[in-house]
Amino acid sequence: MSGMIIEGKTGRWEVICGLEIHCQIISKSKMFSGASTHYGSDTNENVSFVDAGMPGMLPTLNEECVRQAIKTGLGLNAVINKYSEFARKNYFYADLPQGYQITQFKYPLVGEGKVVVNLSDGTTKEIGIERIHIEQDAGKSIHDISPNKSFIDLNRAGVGLMEIVTKPDFRSPEEAGAFLRKLRSIVRYLGTCDGNMDEGSMRCDINVSVRKVGETELRTRNEMKNVNSVKFVMQAIESEAKRHVETYENGGTIEQETRQFDPNTCATKVMRKKEFAHDYRYFPEPDLLPLVIDDEYIEQIRSEMVELPDAKQERFVKELGLTAYDASVLCENKETAEWFEKAANGHDAKKVANWMMGDFFAMLNEKKISLEESPISPENLGRLVDLITSNVINGKTAKDVFALMAETGDTPDKIVEEKGLKQVTDTAAIEAVIDAVISANPDNVAAYKAGKTALMGWFVGQVMKESRGKANPGIVNQILAQKLNS
Repeated sequence: MSGMIIEGKTGRWEVICGLEIHCQIISKSKMFSGASTHYGSDTNENVSFVDAGMPGMLPTLNEECVRQAIKTGLGLNAVINKYSEFARKNYFYADLPQGYQITQFKYPLVGEGKVVVNLSDGTTKEIGIERIHIEQDAGKSIHDISPNKSFIDLNRAGVGLMEIVTKPDFRSPEEAGAFLRKLRSIVRYLGTCDGNMDEGSMRCDINVSVRKVGETELRTRNEMKNVNSVKFVMQAIESEAKRHVETYENGGTIEQETRQFDPNTCATKVMRKKEFAHDYRYFPEPDLLPLVIDDEYIEQIRSEMVELPDAKQERFVKELGLTAYDASVLCENKETAEWFEKAANGHDAKKVANWMMGDFFAMLNEKKISLEESPISPENLGRLVDLITSNVINGKTAKDVFALMAETGDTPDKIVEEKGLKQVTDTAAIEAVIDAVISANPDNVAAYKAGKTALMGWFVGQVMKESRGKANPGIVNQILAQKLNS
């Protein structure tokens, strides 16, 4: 049986998990006002009268937020609902100035969809999307400025959110982690959310329950709010599932409640008893008309869609000859995939992929720089591969050329020319070096002829050393074998 199984004293338990992911919509202005969404502005700088909940201020729907949500729905293979409504979700919180949140309840913009995730054992799993609704974010409470006061920053209040609700399809922390990484990759490809969990623009609520293996009914679930990294989500699922099993096996019961995950202790603690829908007194938002869109509008947005990770990965395998693993690594990030395509254009794509995933990524890590800051352009990496495949330089020399490219940003052709690194393919010149090495080492020649054939590698090394690494290794091996075996 796949998934996480917890071996308890009374039997085997399986984990049931669903996620609610809040993705901050990329748009220049907020969901219902013209205030800026710029991250990092001074406290309370990006606040309109609407965001501040001033009396008489009416919301105006931002069309760009709607378009971004539809685009995300299409990217998740979801149904786009041509009729949707906004609702008021009533609750008190200090950083919610209006005393309610404008969201969607009964009639969301996006309906059911699906995402296929790749797991570490080589299998795939389909995760169901229940819905995507759009809503406004709350502000931010700040508790660490004063020991006896809390402060409020409303810059985030009113920023557009997509709440992506999954079905309870996860059976292990690994599946949840794979889904979040896949979702983050998709929204980044689409340009609908930057996916930066550390900045709060992508946050995750986790619903966890457990049941005995073989049971069909779902047991009581607990929700963990605002977990802000893939690693913490995985840790939270495992920790909470084990707590549920321990509670049941000790004769206790699980009450539906909202909990908070502490990454320092890898444990959860109660925040409040879980609210139900009727607690929020949902009703249709009186200041906004229902949202009605048509097929033409949806198809126009569909026509603007970019190639998504799965499709790009499949194309890299079929058309460029990459392995599924190589393609998955290069396609996880849109910028990396585009950089690779530029580097591979007209060159040996598989060799370009090997260089990118080896020396190139290592260089970026060592220098602690991003892809955009790389001193080596994609065109120059492709040209380096060409110099190897056309036998202008050998693999060892290519490593030296690459290092110089990383230092200077020069083209590989310029470095090879200036340093005199062109590979020697003149058989007569190589033969002369081989003859000199053989003449200088009669004892090793005799030992080789006596059966110590492992000395072939030593002879090759000596020839390469004498030629300063410029002799073609293939020709060296061929001539050496002929001379030593004659």
